[in-house]
Amino acid sequence: MIKISGGELRGRNLRTPPGLATRPTAAKVRQAIFNILAGQVPGARAADVFAGSGALGLEALSRGAATCVFVENRREAVQALNLNLTALGLIDRARVVARDALAGGGWAGAGSLDLILADPPYGQGLVAALTRLCAAQGWLSPEGVLVIEHAPGERPPEDAGLRLIDRRAYGQTEVSFLTPGPTPHPALAEKGLPA
Repeated sequence: MIKISGGELRGRNLRTPPGLATRPTAAKVRQAIFNILAGQVPGARAADVFAGSGALGLEALSRGAATCVFVENRREAVQALNLNLTALGLIDRARVVARDALAGGGWAGAGSLDLILADPPYGQGLVAALTRLCAAQGWLSPEGVLVIEHAPGERPPEDAGLRLIDRRAYGQTEVSFLTPGPTPHPALAEKGLPA
């Protein structure tokens, strides 16, 4: 059982789908991501892509995100996600899109998101595909941030149209933070991240 690590719902349990197809983001990695994003989360329009149980998006909602779109195509994961949203009383701030995140962008309007959280399956080329699609479709607001969890050998491509503003390593997991803007979001810049 995994738990929400911060915000108003801290300590609440989350259901995960059965089997090994879902690999929830480790609690220490989630905590680190949201410590880095602290100033950007309150009031954010967020998306949790390749959502699985929804741990990243639920964490964002717990920490004050205004809304979150959860995009997941596996039936068992969508069921667990819906149970989590109901149990946590977050249905009115969430929308679940049961489809492949890379099959068009009908779930995200251009410039509509302040924060996209993504934990795609490793080793399938999804990090590069999502980064390019996000840039091409213009899903992020001008100061928005795309956060992608990935294996060390699957870093987002530098020529995808988004600019890397931070990268952190946690064992065999890396997390990259990218933005469409020419400078980091002020909340990230305050943390001393490179321009």
